[in-house]
Amino acid sequence: MRRLIALDMLRGYALVCIMLDHMPVSELRWFTLANFAIFDAAELFVLLSGFLVGMVWLSVERKEGRRAAQWRFARRAFEVWRALVFGGLVMALVSAGLLALDMDHTAIWHQYAVWVLENPLGFFGVLASMWLQPNLLDVLAVYVILLASVPFLVPMLLRYPVGFAAASFVLWCFAPVLNAFVPNHRLGGLLFNPFGWQMLFFSGIAMGLYRQTIMPVLMQYRRLLTVLSTGMFLFGTAIVVAAKFGEPALPVRDALRLIYGGEIGKWDLDGTRYMAIMGASWLVAVPLARVMERMAASRLGVALQQIGRGGLFSFLACVLLSVLGDAFQMNPLGQGIARRMAVDVWAILALWWISALWLSHGARWQMSITLRHQAKG
Repeated sequence: MRRLIALDMLRGYALVCIMLDHMPVSELRWFTLANFAIFDAAELFVLLSGFLVGMVWLSVERKEGRRAAQWRFARRAFEVWRALVFGGLVMALVSAGLLALDMDHTAIWHQYAVWVLENPLGFFGVLASMWLQPNLLDVLAVYVILLASVPFLVPMLLRYPVGFAAASFVLWCFAPVLNAFVPNHRLGGLLFNPFGWQMLFFSGIAMGLYRQTIMPVLMQYRRLLTVLSTGMFLFGTAIVVAAKFGEPALPVRDALRLIYGGEIGKWDLDGTRYMAIMGASWLVAVPLARVMERMAASRLGVALQQIGRGGLFSFLACVLLSVLGDAFQMNPLGQGIARRMAVDVWAILALWWISALWLSHGARWQMSITLRHQAKG
């Protein structure tokens, strides 16, 4: 399977945005995706992950058969679950260490630090059962569920694409009601509603599976789709920018609200957010494709590629760096812009360095273990 360097770069960019967005007093967080688009890095990461799942599924199924593809993603779901548990424990211990040093932080709830020290086995149990999903890692819980469904649902998507799309849409329509039945420490189900976010994830998978078939057809309507996608993206941007202007932009906000209705919720995956990210994906994949390729080949683009290729390991690193960066920016109080900016730069460089080390050593070690297991099987 040929790597798409622009995809790796965008995944890396999404991880950087996720990290900065969870550092409340960060200076660079005012320049992340959420400041100029109605969607944010979470949607970008999930859509790109789905697209990658579709591409990998096709590659594995062609070379090794469907059963191999199913086992691959069953194992991947286990790996993400393991990362959720391990990451939750490490994040809580890091928080406890910071509190012991009298370094306050707001990126995560302090109660995790109390629980991991007072009842480590109990804390492990609620993480392992996914009864508790610590903030910053809560998106991994829905990712576990979605990946676990891949071995069963992707064959259905391949056989009945239209029916699958219709069923996915209906499931999304009833997402808030269905999520309330999911056993969880929160009232109302998981924070990231799996019945809502499945539509974005499987849209990405469908794009990865059918891009060779669908793109020639869509390209016949390239201009129309580009105009519609640009309009949808700018519509979302107008909502975000108008909200930042507050009272002076109230007439504009009211006019826009007549179109999109009430509040644009993230956790159930609002339709406005979904259409905006899908429109943006067309713009990136078609009219801006060459620009994306050039950006990905630049020095900054290559660094973001390395972060993106780090995958799950880079995600855990970005979460832990969010907690550390938040603490460094809050302690001592009253830091100036320059010092907070220095912490932002440090966090980004640290994320890149850790990801590069993982690609050079950890990823190869993990691959060798996987190959040995496959040989024994």
